[in-house]
Amino acid sequence: MRRPLLPALLLAAVLRLPLAAAAIDLRSQLSAWFSLNDAKPSTPRLGLRWQPSLSLALPLGDGWKLDGEFSAAAEAEIVAPGWDVPAADGAIDPYRLWLRLSSPRFEARLGLQQINFGSATVFRPLMWFDRVDARDPLKLTSGVYGLLLRYTARGDSSLWLWGLYGNVEPKGWETLATAARTPEFGGRLQVPVPSGEAAATVHFRRVTGPAGETGESRFALDGKWDVGVGLWFEGAFTRLADPSPAGVPAAGAALRWQRSLALGVDYTFGLGNGLYVLAEQFLADSAPSPAARGRYGATLTALLLRYPLGLLDTLSTIVYLDWRARRIYAFAAWQRTLDRWQFHAMAFANPRRAAAPGGPPAAGAGAGLPAASSILAGWGFQVMAVWSI
Repeated sequence: MRRPLLPALLLAAVLRLPLAAAAIDLRSQLSAWFSLNDAKPSTPRLGLRWQPSLSLALPLGDGWKLDGEFSAAAEAEIVAPGWDVPAADGAIDPYRLWLRLSSPRFEARLGLQQINFGSATVFRPLMWFDRVDARDPLKLTSGVYGLLLRYTARGDSSLWLWGLYGNVEPKGWETLATAARTPEFGGRLQVPVPSGEAAATVHFRRVTGPAGETGESRFALDGKWDVGVGLWFEGAFTRLADPSPAGVPAAGAALRWQRSLALGVDYTFGLGNGLYVLAEQFLADSAPSPAARGRYGATLTALLLRYPLGLLDTLSTIVYLDWRARRIYAFAAWQRTLDRWQFHAMAFANPRRAAAPGGPPAAGAGAGLPAASSILAGWGFQVMAVWSI
């Protein structure tokens, strides 16, 4: 099935439903922001985003239910290099477009959806299908087209299976495009363990690069425990069947295996209204074999602090330390939440170019930090207002 046909097929399926018996919920979110950093020439950015959303739920009896979400994202941005001659750009795209058949222990979800899992919070080796940035107050990310099956057994063990199609552009940590007209597929087994849970995940796809097409396989383990403090780990291996499409022919063998590991801990201290502290360590590199010494890589540490000033206001900060490049990424934010409004004021002090743990330094800006945005490059600030109805 070609991806452009999926929205029309899902719409046709919805129109055939007995909508009079369905619970329908209409929502909308409007956000506006202004940002400025130390780019030369000085370049202010003004943006507007509107996300209308329709959700429906239709009970089918015997514990079964059919539900879905249909939302779009309309965005416009005005950029004025040197505060002169502003240029406007915009786009309207589907954001979520899925139908789900579910019971208390099973679900099948088809369409444009968000698929995420894992135990890590900031540096996520299992960020395979989304690009959620811990610094983004709205946690926005593109979805993927596919089918997700999930079964939860008695005792809370769960099995996930998925098949994706039509998601050519790189997603998550990917730097190589998925080969056109080829499916991706994978699965995840998650089981309870004393004081927590652990899981194993696999994924397979075909990728394309300057030297042609090759296979890529991934394997990951993760776990999370609550032992007074929260503890977690998340580790992933990515293997290229032929490393040459990675774009660095001379170092192809060194790029055959991509390895990443995140270790984390969090705790809420009983200070004032409660100070939440999270620390996470991230290691990533490339090597010719799983146990060989890596040639390229990154070593990063994250420290996140969050403190509620009261019922309405929250202060937070995230600091990333890049030990290999000896660079610091700093971010601080204030948030006020009212009935239907959120207001955000954010300041940042970052390098102009992010680290690249999965390959050589020229592999691409932004690869070292989750969904690194050009808006957060350098020094600057951003203010945002969000209205939800």
